[in-house]
Amino acid sequence: MALPKIFILDVDGVLTSGSFFYSKEGKLLKLFGPDDNDGLKLINQNLEIVFITGDKKGFEISRKRIVDDMGYPLFLVSTINRIDWIQKRYNPDEVIYMGDGIFDSIVMRKVGYSISPSNADEYTKKCADFITKRSGGDRAVAEACIHILMKFYGFSDRAKIINNNFKDISEAWVG
Repeated sequence: MALPKIFILDVDGVLTSGSFFYSKEGKLLKLFGPDDNDGLKLINQNLEIVFITGDKKGFEISRKRIVDDMGYPLFLVSTINRIDWIQKRYNPDEVIYMGDGIFDSIVMRKVGYSISPSNADEYTKKCADFITKRSGGDRAVAEACIHILMKFYGFSDRAKIINNNFKDISEAWVG
């Protein structure tokens, strides 16, 4: 694979637990896990980071966390149209894609590198280049970010990744 330029992440089941919390009024909440935003800060100087979701009814919940709180772009993209969406915007060979659902295997077979959380669909995991030990919504994205830095950017161990990026990350936290 060429050096990756973009990291595209599915939201539900990757950044979240995949659970939706409903009341009689409709979808109210999604469960986002800890440390994933910190992991993304470790790689955001190396890769463009983009989130996609097929969850139209929960889009505003995801937008609040991803766009407003974390500062990353979020796009509404149907699960079955994702590879077309990617091919219109990016060179698929330069894409790292992280997904968990039954249709994410389609994307994983056509991008440069793919990652799934440990609780992803079984076939999707078979198509992934790397499977995290953590589940979606439970630090899987942070684990994937460390893996990306070690695989593609020459870091030999986790401690060096954290130590080399701590100053930049701590300044981002304060701001």
